[in-house]
Parts: sequence; structure tokens; C-alpha cells
Amino acid sequence: MNLRIKKPGRTQRKLKYIAILPSLITLLNAVCGFMAIIYASRAFVADVLVFQRPGFTLFALSGYMIFLAMIADVLDGRVARLSKTTSSFGGQLDSLSDVISFGVAPAFLMVKFVDVHLQTLRIINPAFAVILGRLLMFIAFVYVVCAVIRLARFNVENVVDESAHMSFSGLPSPAAAGVVVSLVIFQQDLMPKIAGSSPELFHIIESITVWALPVVTLIAGILMVTRIRYGHLVNQYLRGKKSFATFLVIFFAGLLCVWYIHLAMVIGFCGFALTGLVRWIYRLLVPKKQVPSEQGTVSSEQ
Repeated sequence: MNLRIKKPGRTQRKLKYIAILPSLITLLNAVCGFMAIIYASRAFVADVLVFQRPGFTLFALSGYMIFLAMIADVLDGRVARLSKTTSSFGGQLDSLSDVISFGVAPAFLMVKFVDVHLQTLRIINPAFAVILGRLLMFIAFVYVVCAVIRLARFNVENVVDESAHMSFSGLPSPAAAGVVVSLVIFQQDLMPKIAGSSPELFHIIESITVWALPVVTLIAGILMVTRIRYGHLVNQYLRGKKSFATFLVIFFAGLLCVWYIHLAMVIGFCGFALTGLVRWIYRLLVPKKQVPSEQGTVSSEQ
């Protein structure tokens, strides 16, 4: 008969209860990420249509699944806090789901999207296409690894009190995924509208998007593991009393979403990723303001 011997100094904890509703919403996040991978894998040509709707391609549908995962990612934490059922299990489950939806799914979507557009290049120059394909896979690996590291670091450094979440260290993984996905959806929505009217412009924008997307993905992945500070949009900009200028910015951002949601997503996600990077570069180039202290010495402004 086999006996289990407990090692001294080691306690074993068993999970007895879990919060049902927040956990189901978190699992919806993971399912949406998995469906995004499925839809992207079935897209063999750039103009495959779903339900015969112009611009509603399998690539775009994959991107929408990732955005739906973002909504689930926001809701599960809110529901858990409102119902007072936050737990370590929920936090770990959330991070595992985020790895799928905001790590693996955007990287796979980027690889498949660019790979489809490289089909003609494989016919013209096979050797160059092989090199680009390997570089593409390397960028996807870097992005996924950075997302995993980002989420693991967040679990270690996370504070339970949401009021302390005024900023993030590094670009949040949903925002990094949003940068990649918004560009794909915007391209898929814009291309059918200009393909017939201006073929030259169509090829120019298509080429720019295809070649810029891997670079943007690489930058977004690296930003996730940096220590660059990014503000929490809800806690820092929406809660409490704000200035009139902040109100106008939010109001016009809402109008842009109503007028052209795809362009608003690109501006919003890319702008958010650039704000932290530009602020960090500015602080490196511009010396801190020197303020004389009460003792007559000089101290730097924090």
C-alpha cells in the first residue's frame, strides 16, 4: 500500500469554493481567445467573407473575438468586486485566460494575416519568403513570451485594493493585443471600400499594413515587459471630478467611436501605447526640474 508522506514545513491547501459567475465570465474570455485562433486559422485568402458581408472577413471576426475577450476581462473583475468574491483562484484563472486571448491569439492572428499576403512573394522569390517567414515566427514568439512574463509579473506584484491601481508597470496585455487587432480590423474594413475606386491606393495601404504589423507587434510585446508607467483609464481618468478639458477629450472620443469605430480603435489603442513611451522618452531627454530645499540644498522633483 502506497502512503503519502508530507514533507515537514510544507502545508497543502485545497480549493473548496469558487465564485461561479466571475469564473464563468473569465472562462468566456478564454473561449473567445480560442475562437479567435480558430477563425484566423481558417482564413486562407484576405478577402474571405463571412455571411457575404463586405469587409466582415474571418480575420476581422478573429479580431472581434479578441475584443469580446477584453469585455469579459473587464467584467469578471467588476463582478467579483461587486459580489465581494475576489479570490486568488480568480486572479490565476484570469491570467491564464489572458495568455490565450491577449498573448497567443493576437500573435497567431498577426502571423496568419501577414502569411496570407506573402503567398505571391513565395512564388516570385521563395528564398526571401522563407527568411521573412522565420522572422515572422520569431516576432510572434517574442510577443507571446513577453505576454506570459507580463502576466506572471502582474500576479506577483498585484495589489488587491483596486484604489491602488492608478497605473500599470508596462503596457497591459489587453492594450497590447488591442494595438495589433485594431490595425487588422481597420485594414479589413477599409480595403474593400477603396479597392474598386483606387487600386493604386489599395496596394499602397495594403503593403504598409502588412509590413508594419510585425514591427508594431514586436514593439507592443517589448512594451509589456518594460517598467514604463501607463495610467489606469478608469481609475485615473473617469473616476471622481475631472477638469473640463478632460471631459471634452472623452466627449469627442465618444463621438469618434460613433462616427467610425474602427478608426477610433486604432487611435485609441495605438495612442495609449505611445503615450507611455513618449512620456518615458521625454523624461530621459529633459532633465528633472531642480527645486531648492528648505536647508538650501537642491533636490529633484519626484
